[in-house]
Amino acid sequence: MGGMDSIAKNLEAVRRRIEQAAARAGRKAEDIRLMAVTKTKSSEVVEEAYRAGLRLFGENRVQEAVEKFSNFYDDAELHIIGHLQSNKAKKAVDVARCVQSIDKLKTAWELEKRCAAAEKQMDIYLEYNTSGEESKSGYRDRDLFFRDIEKIAELPHLRIRGLMTIGPLTDNETEVRSAFAYLRELFEETRRRYTELDLRELSMGMTGDFEWAVLEGSTMVRVGTALFGAR
Repeated sequence: MGGMDSIAKNLEAVRRRIEQAAARAGRKAEDIRLMAVTKTKSSEVVEEAYRAGLRLFGENRVQEAVEKFSNFYDDAELHIIGHLQSNKAKKAVDVARCVQSIDKLKTAWELEKRCAAAEKQMDIYLEYNTSGEESKSGYRDRDLFFRDIEKIAELPHLRIRGLMTIGPLTDNETEVRSAFAYLRELFEETRRRYTELDLRELSMGMTGDFEWAVLEGSTMVRVGTALFGAR
């Protein structure tokens, strides 16, 4: 069986799992976007994923994204989901439609500068560290988060479209779901405070926990292993 068949089969299985979780939450499956996380995967695998019907892709590293997505299909949408260093902002603007991992004003300013030079609008999500794990990036302080939003919202080339988090690395459902619930509450509070923002997406949930994320209100799940197999 070729890679194409297995990706298509895995995709069907993942979509079914999203549908079941959505049904449990009283939600519509079509309200949840599926992102294919293609980090470490070859261009051939990305091509197969596209042919299997996937259109939303996520890459952790900008350099890898440039190699795979610089001359990709126009209807494919690429998001940078890994920590973005300021010196990679120009390349991120060149190749991606969205950066999901903004957790510093400095990075947002750098992106703004690059977008202005390229005369391009860019969507961004703000990353929040809901697990408190030291190894993870993301805001940890609500006050700082809100203060930064006010400044980022004024940048003319950036549009704050959503919030993102990575769940705690544990199989404990209560712990994982409470991290996701925290982000959802933060999302709702942000929408109440800043009604002028067009905040739409809650990006949370990966292969090991996306059903729980859907139950807690995720609108976008980032799946790699369940689609492509372990690295």
